[in-house]
Formats: sequence, structure tokens, C-alpha cells
Amino acid sequence: MRNIESNQVASTGVSSEKGKDVRASEEELIVQRTKEVLARFPHESSSLIPILQAIQERLGYIDALSMEMVASHLGVALVEVYGVATFYNQFRFHPPGRHQISVCLGTACHVRGGGIILENFERKLGIKSGETTEDREFSLDSVACVGCCALAPVAVIDDEIKGHMLPSKVEGIMLGFELEKEKKAKGKSPLGEDDKQG
Repeated sequence: MRNIESNQVASTGVSSEKGKDVRASEEELIVQRTKEVLARFPHESSSLIPILQAIQERLGYIDALSMEMVASHLGVALVEVYGVATFYNQFRFHPPGRHQISVCLGTACHVRGGGIILENFERKLGIKSGETTEDREFSLDSVACVGCCALAPVAVIDDEIKGHMLPSKVEGIMLGFELEKEKKAKGKSPLGEDDKQG
């Protein structure tokens, strides 16, 4: 089983009273959305996995508070919900980032350096696989296979497949995100006026 912290309510990095208000409003949103999901399912333990999938689809991840609500809804122990949720790799326990990065570690990608590509993303982002950056800009995951073995090693960036990955391509991808962020901060569109053509 994968380990998750006892309180996975999203941390915003905001301190003081304002931080408490933000955290409280996030908890209220989690409760509201989890209730909406639970209302669609019967109070039967056979609904556990579909409920967890629906919560993750709605929230983007499964929060500890949601797991408590699921246990109560189904009349099962929290440890049972936790055990199922942590057994399957499909479930996330941290809020997803705005940009999703997945690195394939299937056989073809593994033998062609998929692990090195993952390490490069981890180093560049300052997080490990399965985590999200503090600013919630990026989530990094590894996957078993994306079905593009001829392009190995492969990364999937925001649903776009990037084949024949190299450490230098990791640098280029991250530089592209940095440039996009700088342009948005300056109030410019990602394309400069000179780049816009009829």
C-alpha cells in the first residue's frame, strides 16, 4: 500500500488568518463535491471503487476527508477505504497540478532510459513521481505503458505524447513552460505580435 498523510486537504502555502480561510473554503468545497458524488451511489460496499473513481474525477484527487465520508456512506471502516484507495495506482492523494507530466516506465521505455527522463523531471521540478509542486503548477507521475513503444522513451505532457525523449528535451519542455509563464505575467499572449500571421 502507498502511504498518504492523515490530512491531505490541499495546502495553499498561505499563512495567517487568510490561510485558515482559504483552507476552510477548500474543505467546504471538498465536502460539497464529495456529497454530490455520494448522492449518486447506493450505500453498498460494492460501490467503493466506482465512488473513489468518481470523487477523483470530480476533485482531481482523493482527499482524506473524502475517504472519511465514503467510509461513513458505505458503513465500512476507514481503513478499508484507505486500503483499497492506496492499493490501486490509479488514485491520487494530492491536488493535481495545472500541467500533468507522465513518464512511461514500460519495458521499451525503461530499457531506453525512461527512468533517466523521470529523474530529470524530478530534479527540474523539485518533486518525486506522484507529487505536485507547491504552487500546483505541475504534477509528475510515472505510468506502466502509454502504447507508443516505437517512440520510447515517452513522456505525456498535458495529454500530448512526446517521443524519443532525452534529458535535453526535458530542459526544453521546462524552459517552454517558464517562457509561457513569463509572457503571461507581462500580460502578453504566448505568441508575439510578430508571430501572428493571417
